[in-house]
Amino acid sequence: MEQSRGVQPTGGPPSVSAHGVTMQILATEHWSLLATRSLGYTDSFSRVNMFFSVLSGVVIALALIAQAGRFNETFVVAAVLLLSIVFFVGEATIARVANLNNEDAYWVKGMNRIRHAYLELHPELSEYFVTGQHDDLRGIFTTLGLTTALPGQLGGLSHGLQTLPGMLTVIVAVVAGAWGALAVVALGAPQSVAIAAGAACFLLTVVANGISARRLIFRFSKGAETRFPTPD
Repeated sequence: MEQSRGVQPTGGPPSVSAHGVTMQILATEHWSLLATRSLGYTDSFSRVNMFFSVLSGVVIALALIAQAGRFNETFVVAAVLLLSIVFFVGEATIARVANLNNEDAYWVKGMNRIRHAYLELHPELSEYFVTGQHDDLRGIFTTLGLTTALPGQLGGLSHGLQTLPGMLTVIVAVVAGAWGALAVVALGAPQSVAIAAGAACFLLTVVANGISARRLIFRFSKGAETRFPTPD
């Protein structure tokens, strides 16, 4: 009687309708994660645009001040103050974009789990998937197309400079270098000392942001639960 109504006996294989419902639930969650990732990208681009707007405004303001005062003490003081603001906005933007990338990796992790479920239902489709089906760090990087940028590999450095946080780090480091040089000039130091101070501020900013980015990646890889690791 129950079998005639489409109800499977206990312990039997799932019915076709049960598979269909499972696929619908997984597909709905998949599209939800895609929408969330899209919102994250929008937030990243808006933050970066805000930083460049602040940077452009400060450069224009300093150009006008320099044109009026011929790089006098007023220009140096204004440059030190305004570049401090740009540096703060830049570092805040880098931190926010890095956190958004961390959240995006979490959503990709969920999408990889869903693909793993797809392949559990239909393992014959595995040869058609080019994205990752495992929720560890290597599986996430596979989905993102970053298999050459795994931590500890040579490609990681070049790829890091091409990302939004990497590009912003270089620009903010230049701002930090200019701020350091101007601050030393304001104290009456010679040009050679100003150049050395600017270079030191530039390198310190790059190294500090690079270490912070690596720590964020390893913190994510250690803190996130892995249920379907990539086979060795």
